[in-house]
Amino acid sequence: MGKQKLKAGFAAAAAALLLLAGCTQKESAPPEKPADLPEGEHPSGDLAPLEKRVTVTIAEDGAASGAGFYIAKERGYFEDYNIDVEFAQFANSDEMLPAVAAGEVDIAGGVSTASFFNAIAQGIDVRIIADKGHNVPGKSYFTFVRGVDSGIEEYADIKGKKIAVSSRNSIDSYFFDKLIEHAGFTEEEVEFVLIADFGSMLGAVDNGTVDMALSIEPLIAQGIVQGMHERFRDATEFAPETQVAMVLGSPQFMTQERDISLRFMLAYLKGLRDYNDAFQKDEGKDEIIDIMMKHTALKDPEMWEQVQVTGLDPDGKMFVDNIREQYEHYKAAGAISGEIDFDKAIDTSITEEALEIIGPYDGD
Repeated sequence: MGKQKLKAGFAAAAAALLLLAGCTQKESAPPEKPADLPEGEHPSGDLAPLEKRVTVTIAEDGAASGAGFYIAKERGYFEDYNIDVEFAQFANSDEMLPAVAAGEVDIAGGVSTASFFNAIAQGIDVRIIADKGHNVPGKSYFTFVRGVDSGIEEYADIKGKKIAVSSRNSIDSYFFDKLIEHAGFTEEEVEFVLIADFGSMLGAVDNGTVDMALSIEPLIAQGIVQGMHERFRDATEFAPETQVAMVLGSPQFMTQERDISLRFMLAYLKGLRDYNDAFQKDEGKDEIIDIMMKHTALKDPEMWEQVQVTGLDPDGKMFVDNIREQYEHYKAAGAISGEIDFDKAIDTSITEEALEIIGPYDGD
């Protein structure tokens, strides 16, 4: 693929990876009894399947961080509990969050932004329940790239440089703030450049309009292969244990439909474990890559070997303290109106209950 062809495809690839998902009305599938098994045995190996088949709607659009959902679907883990999953799409998070709060969508993905926290502070009732994306130390999938001829080698070299970020008061600007803080500078000593489109941003790095940019996989790996940019260090050096994305649950799904949500979470964790087996242990990797190619915008199996994949905790655990820290960070910047009861907003009880049933992941 030529360099110009790659540039032309950046915007479409970024949009496909980063859109939040959309909404369709929740419907129950026709009742269906699971196949008979010997007494005490269940397809899942743990909980009995639901007596009636149900459909769980997930706001997911093909982001790589949805791997746990895709793998659980394709490997039949939802099916084992008599659950169908339906992926729905939204134009933006402003439409998604009210739909989750209303129970029109059961599960969604949320990314840390001031607007996300503002929605909760202003009464949108969604629950933050499990991990959906973080950087793995030394293998960050969401990090800064530098221009090949930028002259940036160490943190000290970023002084006076132009650094592109896609948005303010978001996880993107949080990473920017952590970068310059770690480097010992203030924002006045570097130049913050706002470029909303990731494709345009990487083109700007390539042609020298900016010196660095905060980018995401697979655009990072694609740009490296084409000689457009290089990675700058690793994001976990200046922003360790940062929660990038979270699984959100509707309050109804988490409380009134507990028997369904528990089984859903068991299937999700099993998907996460297969994902970690593939990308951390190199076990069953080809099949998992096939599943990821089916559900995401990255269709090149060779490029899947080049990317630094999204970190997804196999036990679903989040960096809860960092979620609170990010809220305080946006609040200090004047971007938050109102207060959040995090004891209510962060509800990991269903994840913890599922973990008690299947036990902790064996990382060896």
